[in-house]
Amino acid sequence: MPTHLNQNLQISRLVAQHAAAAPDALAVSAGTDCLSYAELEFRSNQLAEHLRGLGAGPDALVGVLLERSLDSVVSSLAVLKAGAAYLPLDPSLPPDRLAFLLRDSGLAAVITGQSRNPLETGEWKIVDLEADRDRIASYCGQALESEAEANHLAYVIYTSGSTGQPKGVEITRGGLENLIQWHQEAFQVTSHDRASLLASIGFDAAVWELWPYLTAGASVHIPDETVRNQVEPLRDWLLEKGITISFAPTPLAELLIQAEWPDSAPLRLLLTGADTLHRRPPQGLPFTLVNNYGPTESTVVATSGIVTPAGPETKQPSIGKAVRGTEICILDPQMRPVAKGVAGELYIGGAGLARGYRNRTELTAERFVTNPSANGDGARRLYRTGDRARFLPNGEIEFLGRCDDQVKLRGYRVELDEISSLLDLHPRVKASTVVVTGNGAQEQRLIAYLVLTAGARPSAGDFREYLQRQVPEYMIPAAFVQLHSLPFTTNGKVDRAALPAPNGNTLSEEAYVAPRSPVEERLAELIAPLLRVERVGINDHFFLLGGHSLLGTQLLTRISQAFGVELSLLTIFDHPTLGGMSAEIEKLILAKLDATSAVSQPAGDYR
Repeated sequence: MPTHLNQNLQISRLVAQHAAAAPDALAVSAGTDCLSYAELEFRSNQLAEHLRGLGAGPDALVGVLLERSLDSVVSSLAVLKAGAAYLPLDPSLPPDRLAFLLRDSGLAAVITGQSRNPLETGEWKIVDLEADRDRIASYCGQALESEAEANHLAYVIYTSGSTGQPKGVEITRGGLENLIQWHQEAFQVTSHDRASLLASIGFDAAVWELWPYLTAGASVHIPDETVRNQVEPLRDWLLEKGITISFAPTPLAELLIQAEWPDSAPLRLLLTGADTLHRRPPQGLPFTLVNNYGPTESTVVATSGIVTPAGPETKQPSIGKAVRGTEICILDPQMRPVAKGVAGELYIGGAGLARGYRNRTELTAERFVTNPSANGDGARRLYRTGDRARFLPNGEIEFLGRCDDQVKLRGYRVELDEISSLLDLHPRVKASTVVVTGNGAQEQRLIAYLVLTAGARPSAGDFREYLQRQVPEYMIPAAFVQLHSLPFTTNGKVDRAALPAPNGNTLSEEAYVAPRSPVEERLAELIAPLLRVERVGINDHFFLLGGHSLLGTQLLTRISQAFGVELSLLTIFDHPTLGGMSAEIEKLILAKLDATSAVSQPAGDYR
């Protein structure tokens, strides 16, 4: 890889070129708000100059603590224009986890939309887009000369870690450039394309949904939170906005390809990834489905392939072939290449490889290894993914699962040991292990097995509350099972096959509390038959009662019909109890009544 970036391919330079050539062209939209390329260029230049004054430059790291919005796009671009790297920070993260990321990353500054307590106690400088608006607006908005080179950082994203703490993956500008070039060539992106930005800001898919399009002069569209995780509302939004290329996480993509689509749909490509794809598209779908694979350590995508329609003898889709600038090796335990058709561990090399893990020298050395068979043309450095795979006769790659205890849940990479390490620190826990159960992305859930200290009688809610302060919702087990001791194999590892199924040994939830309001009563009537339970109390957890994403989608339809409001699947994940969901429904009902206050009609039949 060359030391200097190709100046004609730098993100900042390409955006500036499109701003000069078509200043009024739409760059980014979110609801009724939008930015032209000229506005995006001017605002990001102003913020970049402000960041440069705060010390932002090559290999400096700037946090972006914002929701998916025009501001988050402007801020991320401004960081790159200043020559620095950005760290996307999801504001919905638990406070303890957010505080760890802020401390561990060594930030020079944090961009946010409002002052937040964790930010006030660190050494980093705070850029409050509201409070500092006048100061930022005082800059002239001229583009800065960048000193960044290919080996300097573009962004850092934290993923789950087996030690009980997340780890930051450092991605270089050269790796991001390679992703952009491959994407634009493979999918023939032009300035006429309209792309969606669905991924959460802390998910590396958001990188992929943004830069290949803004550097091509295309427009990027951000859906509302109430839309982006619901199948039919999302489909309707994609059609309404004329989206031509979209990404959707695997569980959502599997539902989208089963939806009804008009033959005239402008969508030409649906890209998916993050989980194992189990379904093929039906015949006659008006767009092409593309399956993609790649850990965060390989700049989002390492392999990609078109998924052909379902047929009577078609098997599970492959993960395609290596993308431009990437080398895929499948090796045996002695790191020797295996024969075609033989399973081995998948290793990744090439231009997209991460620099390593931030402040984790030993872990970097363990996971990023020297290729013993590298020649003059081969990758000299490989990332060992921990994934099992094999080459198919046609050269495509079949994904066969994990070699270790890492899993994917809702598109996020989860190290089971991170959860058990945190549980082991609880004063009432002597030992623990966490497993994933269920088949397919829609059915999977986490189960924690605990050996408690003598006399301890905590509830499942106690452990759930404990974990909620430290990890995202998707990392919280659906059930907590008490054991007298953990079963072990002869080599001293936990024997997961010997763990009992959750039943009478499951720690109890909070005491049943009956619904208190008409909304809670009606919602309980909707949930009970859907999950085949006799009753649902306000503290009962949708996913602990047997719910999953597919049932969640069905519940959303029933909520829409019963209450006349549109709840999102993300809301069910964030507020999974009957009481939590009811509160969100009531907010939407009140908002709808306020918007139509001139008409004194009820928001929906919820009695």
